[in-house]
Amino acid sequence: MKDQKLLSALPKVDQVLDHPLMTAMLKELPKVILLKAVREHLDELRNVILADKGLAPEDLALEAVADKSAQKARELARPSLREVVNATGVVVHTNLGRSLLAESALKRLLALNISYSNLEYDLEKGKRGSRYSHVEGILKELTGAEAALVVNNNAAAVYLALQTLAVGKEVVLSRGQMVEIGGSFRIPDVMARSGAILKAVGATNKTHLHDYENAITEETGLLLKVHTSNFAIVGFHKEVPLSELKELGQRYDLPVMEDLGSGCLVDFATLGLPTEPTVLDSLKQGADIVTFSGDKLLGGPQAGIILGDKNLVEKLKKNPVNRAFRIDKFTLAALEATLELYRDQSKALAEIPTLRMISSTYRELTARAAALARRINNLNLDEVEAVTENGVSRVGGGALPLAEPRTKLVRVRVKGLSATRLESHFRAFSKPVICRLEDGRVLLDVRTLQKGDANIIVEAVKQAVQQSAE
Repeated sequence: MKDQKLLSALPKVDQVLDHPLMTAMLKELPKVILLKAVREHLDELRNVILADKGLAPEDLALEAVADKSAQKARELARPSLREVVNATGVVVHTNLGRSLLAESALKRLLALNISYSNLEYDLEKGKRGSRYSHVEGILKELTGAEAALVVNNNAAAVYLALQTLAVGKEVVLSRGQMVEIGGSFRIPDVMARSGAILKAVGATNKTHLHDYENAITEETGLLLKVHTSNFAIVGFHKEVPLSELKELGQRYDLPVMEDLGSGCLVDFATLGLPTEPTVLDSLKQGADIVTFSGDKLLGGPQAGIILGDKNLVEKLKKNPVNRAFRIDKFTLAALEATLELYRDQSKALAEIPTLRMISSTYRELTARAAALARRINNLNLDEVEAVTENGVSRVGGGALPLAEPRTKLVRVRVKGLSATRLESHFRAFSKPVICRLEDGRVLLDVRTLQKGDANIIVEAVKQAVQQSAE
């Protein structure tokens, strides 16, 4: 009887839609979203009533129902793919979109995508051209490679190379380099799909040149080296240098390929980080084909870059499978603009966000952390405390696994909210703040904060205090 009384008190859909709160929202949201929000909220209320969960009569008032429906409408209209604040200290965070683009790349993207472009048009000849020409020249200039090709990611680059150069043939690879990248994608699986046949040699921790040589037969099509960019083997360990593998390949007339994974054009050792092989290193040591990612350490858009011998790269270009991996104008525009910055390394370090964050000094980070903590404490709220702590960041993106650059963290506490609830509140903020939750502490690593992020964090803290008071 009580249920029927409450159910009958529920406002009608049209009544809620006609409320001023909802009609005002028609200026920003389509009616279909408002209608869906109202129906979903009324269904929720109906279910609460039927479950006898102690719904208060005031929750059924037209004003309250309209207010909650308006909130739900905003939630329904919110894009699924959204901007977030990265306060984790992981620079190339795979789950948070990996590398950020430089301002010049963003401007190029906008300019070339609100206008027609010469994507596949040769302006000099006045006829159809190749989309790859827009980045091939600068890649050759920066690396000294004979030829270049860009596909949509590095997995595609590896697949295309294997499928073109070694289909039905054996590919010799060290057991210590049979890597798995994010999402459980493994080199042996990619190789199997390409039609190449894996021939693993050596031991997990030690592979010698004679292991490769003993594996070579008439069925061998390629010698492959995979850089273990997302893990490191230490201790009793040996791998064959690329230069020696190249000499072996020349003796047996076999191409040598290196998959760098997170390839880079900067020597990170000069920044005080562990040595990471550069693209130039691989080419100088004689790799016939080098593949690596366009984002990650390069700091550009997601892409797979293939460099090397002109004749081999030409074969890859002509493979019909290449069509499935073709990059679009967005990738081309952003990649070309990013590569242009590498003509001046100091400019690249300053303007490419990934490089700028990785190369940030401890002194700079200390100042930024102190400023953020001060802003939070200056809210003059007894419920809030922010202090700085020492910590380490991560490069991320399956790169430089042993690198732990020193950083400065800001620990935030809000009275009445556990660390778990505070972290959850940050994630639920209008612009979600993704932070660290370690040992019962909420930590913000300033290394990965961008311009304006401090303002977002301060507002999120203010709302957290309001939440704790409710």
